[in-house]
Amino acid sequence: MDSRSHATEDQQVTAADIARVAGVTRAAVSNWRRRYEDFPASIGGTSSSPLFALGDVRAWLEHHDKVGEESLEVQLWHRLRGTHPQHMSAALADVLEYLDSGSRGDLDEASVELIDTLTQQQRPAQLSRALTERFCASSERSGTPVVSTGALVRAVSALTDHAAATVFDPACGTGALLLAAGAPDARRTGQDLDPDAARLTLARASVEGHSPTEIRTGDSLRQDQWPEHRAALVVCDPPPPTADWGREDLLMDPRWELALPPKAESELAWLQHAYAHTAPGGQSAVVLSTSCAYRRTGRRIRSELLRRGLLTDVIALPAGLAATHAQPVHLWLMRRPDGEEGAAGAIRMWDLTQYPAEGPWDLEGAPSAEVLPIDLLDDEVDLSPTRHVAPDLEELPQIYTQARDELRRLVAELTEALPELAPGSAEHLGPQVRVADLAEAGLVDLEGQAPRSTDGRVDTDYLRGFLNSAANTRRSTSASGTHRTEARSARVPRMSTEEQRRYGAAFRAVAEFERRAKELSALAERAAELGREGLTSGMLAPREDGDDAR
Repeated sequence: MDSRSHATEDQQVTAADIARVAGVTRAAVSNWRRRYEDFPASIGGTSSSPLFALGDVRAWLEHHDKVGEESLEVQLWHRLRGTHPQHMSAALADVLEYLDSGSRGDLDEASVELIDTLTQQQRPAQLSRALTERFCASSERSGTPVVSTGALVRAVSALTDHAAATVFDPACGTGALLLAAGAPDARRTGQDLDPDAARLTLARASVEGHSPTEIRTGDSLRQDQWPEHRAALVVCDPPPPTADWGREDLLMDPRWELALPPKAESELAWLQHAYAHTAPGGQSAVVLSTSCAYRRTGRRIRSELLRRGLLTDVIALPAGLAATHAQPVHLWLMRRPDGEEGAAGAIRMWDLTQYPAEGPWDLEGAPSAEVLPIDLLDDEVDLSPTRHVAPDLEELPQIYTQARDELRRLVAELTEALPELAPGSAEHLGPQVRVADLAEAGLVDLEGQAPRSTDGRVDTDYLRGFLNSAANTRRSTSASGTHRTEARSARVPRMSTEEQRRYGAAFRAVAEFERRAKELSALAERAAELGREGLTSGMLAPREDGDDAR
């Protein structure tokens, strides 16, 4: 067995991956873990999403005669995971470029043979969609651009201009949103910081028949590669919020038509960037966190949107659509006035938070309210649809009960999510190494949105965890320095690969705990609002003594 085969067997897999390998449901895998004491122990991940060694899992499945017929697509996926550790976006780009032009890139012979066999069974476009959907739903996205979930893509494409002849996405990632929006024969353009993501999107567009398409590489906010470009439809699912988006270097940038975005409001920088690339009469659609609708730091920009009549709709979408968290999100729709269609006279607020995450996204009959700008221009300028759309009082008791049940589930998960950590000391961490030295040795890549390992010798989560330490935060000498500059000057402890993985798993668990805590906070606020609304409207009442208070 060659080294790449060994790498494949050592690959970490999720319970969902095991289900695909065995040809069973995810519930069956959970049942095996409870029933069989010899089921392989997890080697990483979190309590709610553990990771297992693929070799150990396969051996267990064979021993218990539970091996299903592994599909060729699954075999290819596991092969790619072994040959491209921590670089699945590059692996997919290689596959799609091979499907498009025959260029092999870094694909090995076994992978090429699997691809050739698969394309005899299905069209290249089908294989392209299947692999990218698997990637978007997998844990291999660590170290790659944040990708839009399939559910979010379907929602945005359904709620925006279907006839747009030109579509632009300044943070296109794997291209899912860019290729789904607008007219089927639209000209599509985009940009992404990650070169592999740009390659993947361009090859995917060609294989799946979306032409003409052009993708450029670079930081869209700091290095706009389309300065004069305007599109009939601009769609954007921005990267996670960050204070390091380049504000100090962009103080006089002409894209800030409304106001200079505050340092803590990178999402509002993306909002204005999208609007700057919108043609007269065109539409821009930006996915934003719910806090963008009411945070005090963004009040001036929200006020200018209303005064100029640029904002047409704010749509509150249900939880479960975002890739990095489970909280609800908003979709803000803007239109640039032209000679025929002037400024918006009112803003339509939509509350779809009770819709299923998979849709359907038909707005006819959906809870909504038309609000005049003058009624929103107060001290808060709160654009939250749930504040302005009256709830369906008939459904309020059921919604309130669902919120309480969900709170119970999250509280139970939260207690399990925080990892047990043993006492330690600073001396335990030992000597340190400069990240710049790791990069020069070819072990770490600092070119993307966040540093990542180039191979299995450095654990990406261990690296990023220590980069966020207080010592490394203080070590940055420039308030306007980019993340790359800070990373190069940082230091991390020297550890064996095995020890790195242990720390990486702990950092992932802490991050998962933090994510769930934020989700719990948002849901608690929503439950309180529902409780007050129910009590004051008469649709909810205090329980009598002796009632079953769950």
